[in-house]
Amino acid sequence: MILSIDQLTVRSGQQNIIQQASLSIPKGAWYALVGQSGSGKTLLAQALGQMLPPNLTASGRIQFKGEELLGMAPERIRALRGRSISYVFQDYHGSFTPFRRIGQHFDEVLKTHTTASPEDRKRQALEALVSVGLGEELYSSYPSQLSGGQLQRVSIALALLLSPDLLIADEITTALDSVSGHTILQLLASRQQEIGCTILFITHDWRHVKRYADRIAVMKSGEIVESGSKHVLLDHPKHPYTRMLIQSSPTLPTPKGYLLSGLKEVNPE
Repeated sequence: MILSIDQLTVRSGQQNIIQQASLSIPKGAWYALVGQSGSGKTLLAQALGQMLPPNLTASGRIQFKGEELLGMAPERIRALRGRSISYVFQDYHGSFTPFRRIGQHFDEVLKTHTTASPEDRKRQALEALVSVGLGEELYSSYPSQLSGGQLQRVSIALALLLSPDLLIADEITTALDSVSGHTILQLLASRQQEIGCTILFITHDWRHVKRYADRIAVMKSGEIVESGSKHVLLDHPKHPYTRMLIQSSPTLPTPKGYLLSGLKEVNPE
């Protein structure tokens, strides 16, 4: 397993926001973390990189490639973030400094994590832009000059720039229309095949889960209530919450062995 989460609890004062969540993610998987808004998905992702708001505390264990992330020294976690662990956020606009050109964002990542020369840094940045279907001319553009879809592509190029082992994609299609969303995920799937990274895909959209994920975990009120392979979980969900989510998705069939009304289990014979 590239990532193992064991009994992760996130607290605000005496209140548990995430309660003893456990999850194991195999290397190379596209692992979907699914749940309604407010279920704790984003907080779990933030806990992985020690990015929780200052009023929250985390306990339990999070092991990434055998290293314990909780309590890791700040300089070590900063070295991992952006190189071995990368994030693509829902608010991709917030990932860019408005007065800095796109090329400067790439250059900062490369200067922070590599010893490449200025010429090599520019070459790598241009190659990264091309790899996500963008033109080299965007290197000199400001974020405000790009469309939402272009900015999301740039954010993916930045996240994959150093071929990370783990990419955490948090609701990356929410602000995009359906066609643009599928285009972005097709791009991400293609790049995953090229560099062999693992993806933790945080979403509430079952259309994308069905099409791209190979494993699924379902989160409700800060708890992982069910996890397993995509086909087993979609066809034979065990938890009532999972059944409700599947039923509420117009793009998914009723789970096998269940009636549509109330998803009551029936004898297939």
